Amino acid sequence: MNAAVAAAAAIAGVCTGVIAMLAFRWSERDQKRPTRSSLHTDAVLPPGVDTVLSVLRSSAVVLDEADSVVKASSAAYALGLVRGGKLAVEPMLKMARDTRRDGEIRQVELDLPRRGTGRGEALAVSARVAPLGSRLVLLLVEDLTEARRIEAVRRDFVANVSHELKTPVGALSLLSEAVMDASEDPEAVERFAGRMQIEATRLTNLVQELIDLSRVQNDDPLEDAEPVPVDELVAEAIDRSRHQASHKQITLAASIGGAAGPSAEGDGTRREGGAAALQIWGNRGQLAAALGNLVENAVNYSPARTRVGIAARRVTAQGGDMIEVAVTDQGIGISDKDKERIFERFYRVDPARSRATGGTGLGLAIVKHVAASHGGEVTVWSSEGQGSTFTLRLPEAAAHRDRGPGHGGGTGAAADTAPTDETTTYEPIPAPEVLP
Repeated sequence: MNAAVAAAAAIAGVCTGVIAMLAFRWSERDQKRPTRSSLHTDAVLPPGVDTVLSVLRSSAVVLDEADSVVKASSAAYALGLVRGGKLAVEPMLKMARDTRRDGEIRQVELDLPRRGTGRGEALAVSARVAPLGSRLVLLLVEDLTEARRIEAVRRDFVANVSHELKTPVGALSLLSEAVMDASEDPEAVERFAGRMQIEATRLTNLVQELIDLSRVQNDDPLEDAEPVPVDELVAEAIDRSRHQASHKQITLAASIGGAAGPSAEGDGTRREGGAAALQIWGNRGQLAAALGNLVENAVNYSPARTRVGIAARRVTAQGGDMIEVAVTDQGIGISDKDKERIFERFYRVDPARSRATGGTGLGLAIVKHVAASHGGEVTVWSSEGQGSTFTLRLPEAAAHRDRGPGHGGGTGAAADTAPTDETTTYEPIPAPEVLP
């Protein structure tokens, strides 16, 4: 009896063990079998692929045989390529299917609608599809929008330069022929020679401004930075436009720091303020060119017997005090649509007036580059028929000095003369009017 009981117990134990082993094996096989949810995890990617995709600059998307997204970079979501676990761009999805079918690598450039703008702006991308293993397809997408914009700017720049150079060169050629034909008429020769001189001056100015623009774009102005007195910059800008202002009977009024001082109007120039301590940290030549361009534009675009004001003051800003230099005119003003483009190269609000004054459309572009490279900005307020105010905001020399040598601050007596008064204000410029 005891033997029978023992045998039955042994058989039951063996059966229990077999059942437990089968259940364990079945569970293991069930865990290894790919499921719909497991296809969307990193585990199905070949070893090392996830790491490589994370360091790529291009947007990356990995698709499985059901066109579901297995892996997608954050940039792919930002571009709107992936939505709801699916590739949202139909041309790219078709490329992926074709590559999965024949194993060929495909590449195409596409223009995609930009998400969230509603202005019809296109996003230029380059898409490349390649097989990844036996079941997966890799899609790499590179954003070409900025590269295309830069290329368009370059093409426009070359086209504009060619046009601007061709105009005075062609005029000089025609005028030289006219001088030869009129060699026996002294009055005609003198008239044509005067026109040739004007065109030669226009050509010289254009070449010089192209050189200046190239220099401010390529050079680092803070490598040779120094404290530059604002009153000296203003005086240089006024001297640059003094002849044209005198010819048009335009008064140039300067106010530095808001302090009252002597004035002189005999030559059409009025200086108010004796605060010579305001200093800007930067490249003297570039700063003088930027402010000179603003004053010259104000004079050129102002009617006769009006006034152009140049005012400077210190303003408190995060990270250090700034110097504001505002140039206000009583000219024709700028429309809202033109204000968005006036800092573009070769853009001119009034092309006819620019031709008459010899303007090239590069002056404000130079001002913008100088301001940006010095850590500042240039802004504009304008109303048509009411005049304009261009304001340069640039770091003060004393602010750089106080930050210490590690921040490029100036040292020495020149920097120590920076004022501490922070209550200065602009000398008010009166409402636009024609002076008697």
